[in-house]
Amino acid sequence: MSITGKPKKIGILTAGGDCPGLNAAIRGVGKTAIVEYGMEVIGFNAGYLGLINNDYIELKESQLSGILTVGGTILGTSREKPYKIVKNGNEESDKPEMIKQTYSKLGLDCVVCIGGNGTMKTAHMLSQEGLNIIGIPKTIDNDVYGTDVTFGFDSAVQIATEAIDRLHTTANSHQRVMIIEVMGHHAGWLALYSGMAGGGDIILIPEIPYNIRSVCKKIEHRYEDNKPYSIVVVAEGIEHPKEHSAASYIAEAIETYTEIETRKTVLGYIQRGGSPTPMDRILATRYGAFATQCIVEGNFGTMVAMRKSELTAVSLEEVGGNLRLVEPDNSLILKARKMGVSFGDEFMS
Repeated sequence: MSITGKPKKIGILTAGGDCPGLNAAIRGVGKTAIVEYGMEVIGFNAGYLGLINNDYIELKESQLSGILTVGGTILGTSREKPYKIVKNGNEESDKPEMIKQTYSKLGLDCVVCIGGNGTMKTAHMLSQEGLNIIGIPKTIDNDVYGTDVTFGFDSAVQIATEAIDRLHTTANSHQRVMIIEVMGHHAGWLALYSGMAGGGDIILIPEIPYNIRSVCKKIEHRYEDNKPYSIVVVAEGIEHPKEHSAASYIAEAIETYTEIETRKTVLGYIQRGGSPTPMDRILATRYGAFATQCIVEGNFGTMVAMRKSELTAVSLEEVGGNLRLVEPDNSLILKARKMGVSFGDEFMS
């Protein structure tokens, strides 16, 4: 059922980790709402904290100009989880109730929640409370369930690939093994795509169990074939001792077993910063504009998504609590194996 009558009042928030394209998404929602539908738009500061504390700013069209190419988020963000019970003495905070009070006090018709898996899970729970909610998926990990792609991913792939490109020259000059660690706690999309784009020789992702001796054998075979250096791309979430970073563990193991000089690079937050790529600017803008269309049509309790190159809306119930992981038979993995790329499992018994 669509909303009719007076112009609507909507809120926007960005939650979870920052990533390139957040401002483009805010702009996509806000400009479409204001210019096309005459809506009133407010932005909540610091993610769900703003919704809890009634902390917001009014967003005019002029404030949404010039932010398309800017990294970060003009609204700020936080990892606040309203449904996580925190006891204060004998009292338990009731943040969901505070959110509902803010929503009612401001006379909102909808809140657009821009974020990753945790944000979508909270968005679904707020939807169950009776609030009109629309989700927009973002994360450099590309692991939000229900959509083929999230904005922020393309930008992170470009940054990681450029870093791998630069490591090739050092690795070749010194005939070393170079380890590069990229983000990805549970999903290996970033390691897989940047590893393939950057010509990685070994790619280790959380979804494919690896054997460190298999990794070392692959490197030794490369040296025997007169390939004097190797590039190993590692997702941070692979299985490894927690007292080490993934890159440190792999580097130390390779030097121990092969006695080949090995160096490591951990990209860290560099992957999340800076201006979004043109592809992410476009995707975030399309998501934002489509979210506003969903508001007009009354299609609440949903997350905007891209499926088979088409925009659609999927139920937040379907999204919340799920992860989109790399399948071991992913077509890119199969093609990579045929080209000699190792995933650390070739010599396992």
